Amino acid sequence: MGAAVRQRWRQVEPDRPGRLSRADDFLEFASGRAGQLFRSACLLTSGDTHLAEDLVQETLGRMYVLWGRVSRIDNPAGYAQTVLVRTFLTHRRRRSATERPLGELPDQAADMMHDPALRVALLDALGQLSPKDRAVVVLRYWEDRSIEETADAMNVSSAAVRTRSVRALAKLRERLGGSLAEYAAH
Repeated sequence: MGAAVRQRWRQVEPDRPGRLSRADDFLEFASGRAGQLFRSACLLTSGDTHLAEDLVQETLGRMYVLWGRVSRIDNPAGYAQTVLVRTFLTHRRRRSATERPLGELPDQAADMMHDPALRVALLDALGQLSPKDRAVVVLRYWEDRSIEETADAMNVSSAAVRTRSVRALAKLRERLGGSLAEYAAH
């Protein structure tokens, strides 16, 4: 985040002697988590980096509004991931969310995986899943969350997460077929 943004945040809440201001504390958190949130958002959106950026911005905006309470939570990073997933699911329920971008993935997402062909194949397969199935796969297998943490983030039962995980993985295997092994061999 640039100096102009920091200055704007400081104007919202001036420094308090002896400790970081709420804005400085939040900026430190946001700077440290923005990259991970963006990578997760890219997976949730099947590589739509523009929507991923929007989701991260909305997530961080929501986090700032509640920062006084959130910063006292044991795991604010986990809470941010939960906010991101719920923001994504809310976005997918809107009618305007049916637009699908076309074209190649930009180089910004290149650090997701080293093999571009594998990345495109996986993102395409993820994009064919329903938003809730995609969220389960990203949370369980990309973010390495437990079933209970995933259920909490998605506001569903643990049984629903287990069922969705099994079905989503079966759909991915069906869509990728033997091509995943062929990509992994490179």
